[in-house]
Amino acid sequence: MKRNPLRMSALTIALSLTVSFSLPGNAGDDHASRVRIGLDIAPVPLDLRGRNRALVGLGSYFVNGIGDCNGCHTALPIYLPGGDPFAGEPEQIDPNSYLMGGAPFFGPFVPRNLRPDPVTGLPAGYIFEEFLLVFRTGVDLKELPPHVPGPGPDNDLLQVMPWPNFANLSERDILAIYEYLSALPPAP
Repeated sequence: MKRNPLRMSALTIALSLTVSFSLPGNAGDDHASRVRIGLDIAPVPLDLRGRNRALVGLGSYFVNGIGDCNGCHTALPIYLPGGDPFAGEPEQIDPNSYLMGGAPFFGPFVPRNLRPDPVTGLPAGYIFEEFLLVFRTGVDLKELPPHVPGPGPDNDLLQVMPWPNFANLSERDILAIYEYLSALPPAP
């Protein structure tokens, strides 16, 4: 009996696809695990009403698990007493200062408050298109000093935020970050 090479190839491909989609670590499982981890590590209660849970979880994964946004955008203290992981303690982020910005950092540069505005509910006070613009170009829409390289909406760039790296994220990933920030308790 002669084997049909096309049939074997099709069978091999079908088996390969079946195995690759059922093994842990494929794209679907990886995405789901990032969403789950993101929701688990959010240090403050989230308002998920009317929000895409998967985007909120993925955004939290980027903000809290990868980006360390809290490291710059939180005024001291970052941790509650007894919750400083750098002192060998179990991590407990201070929910009152989390992502509130405000503390001078790296000289004259002051990180922005990323929490939703209490009136508009917009993270950092930005609609998504503005938020995306900041992530993609680093433009300082708030035009707060110091002005580098110079004043003006087209020539005032954020100097400490790693926006050149964030600019490489997909629009969906940036939307996930925005959706997560939207789900945070508003700034007091």
